[in-house]
Amino acid sequence: MTQLNTNVDVKALGKVAVLMGGSSAEWEVSLISGTGVLQALRSRGVDAHAFDPSETDLIELKRGGYARCFIALHGRHGEDGTVQGALELLGIPYTGPGVMASSIAIDKIMTKRIWRFEGLSTPNWRLVSSAAETEQALQALGAPMIVKPSREGSTIGLTKVTSAEQCGKAYALASQYDPEVLCEQFIEGDETTCPVLGEGAAAQALPVIRIVAPEGNYDYENKYFTDTTQYHCPSGLPAHEEAAIQRLVEKAFRALGCRGWARADIMIRASDRQPFLLEINTSPGMTGHSLVPMSARAAGLSYEDLCVGILATASLDSASGHEGAIQP
Repeated sequence: MTQLNTNVDVKALGKVAVLMGGSSAEWEVSLISGTGVLQALRSRGVDAHAFDPSETDLIELKRGGYARCFIALHGRHGEDGTVQGALELLGIPYTGPGVMASSIAIDKIMTKRIWRFEGLSTPNWRLVSSAAETEQALQALGAPMIVKPSREGSTIGLTKVTSAEQCGKAYALASQYDPEVLCEQFIEGDETTCPVLGEGAAAQALPVIRIVAPEGNYDYENKYFTDTTQYHCPSGLPAHEEAAIQRLVEKAFRALGCRGWARADIMIRASDRQPFLLEINTSPGMTGHSLVPMSARAAGLSYEDLCVGILATASLDSASGHEGAIQP
């Protein structure tokens, strides 16, 4: 059982803004996530309100008397440290990792550099800036290879490349979303994901989810808008493999300085059953197809308890709290 506190005095949480929508490529999913969170919080008596930063300036959070924010934004200008920095300046506690951890985690290349430095397993990669460099990466990493934007999520702009002829198109697609394009060695095997709740030494992984997508294609459509992808939680993995993934995810979470909650994606290499970290999401989806709620249920946490518990962890990087905060 997770240490997340679900016995919360909701009145003490004050007026809450659920940040949703935003301006990233993932705004549509964010609206679905935010609506789910909003309904869950209200069902527990929280004074919660929808707030879209793409429509209303964040300074209105201060003017509106909001005491804390549940960040249900995804992608850029939502989980990349920018909104977190603004909330720090406003002195309004928020859910999820702080400025530095958020800005690192959204950047898959910086994340992989830190994980590799810490001795955590992650697939080999190349940073490329042209179609020609993408072909060179394929030669170095081997086929199949994953080509994706460095700072997007939800598999947006991602291509699985099996031949040099595909490299140009794959690079063009990824570079539409980010000038930094990541080419990554493809790990053949089981696809899994694992959430983490908490902070520091108390951070604790939830049950692992094993994902079986149609023809192994866990793309944007199969993630959010179809019912053909299978999610196994309990994972059905041997107990020692599940425990190894949970330990790896907890180390990955701490290595980036995360707090509150996050969800890491892991591939298990079929040849030797070694787990490899792909990326970590610091504002995971909370839709009907989302995986953190599914894992939480397996740990005995309802969707509503999960939302209230995460909201209760809202905090600021600055130990001084509201001192020096921008005034409306």
